[in-house]
Amino acid sequence: MPHLVIDYSDGLAGTVDVPALVAELHPLVVERVSSVGVGKTFARPSATYVDGVAAPFLHVEVGLLPGRPQSVKDALSEDVLALLDKHTSAAPGTTCSVEVRDLDASYRLFPTH
Repeated sequence: MPHLVIDYSDGLAGTVDVPALVAELHPLVVERVSSVGVGKTFARPSATYVDGVAAPFLHVEVGLLPGRPQSVKDALSEDVLALLDKHTSAAPGTTCSVEVRDLDASYRLFPTH
């Protein structure tokens, strides 16, 4: 049931195939964390700056229900970064980052699946 949020520079549209990235990212995350729920992915283009200068950037946030060991989250971070590197090869100079985190205890889903 991972939640994936992809924030990327609007200038990467047309260079990075976001639907293809999602098509690979979602099953990668589900497999690595042994998820059994339905994953949700949000992809949001926006103006992006690095040190105050417009620059290509792609960030993925993975929200998981608590309970996975840190080693699983660390390995997932590395796998996601490798995938981002693959998908940004046509956009040299793109900064990529990933954060794998536990969803807060207040998380709720409706309707449940």
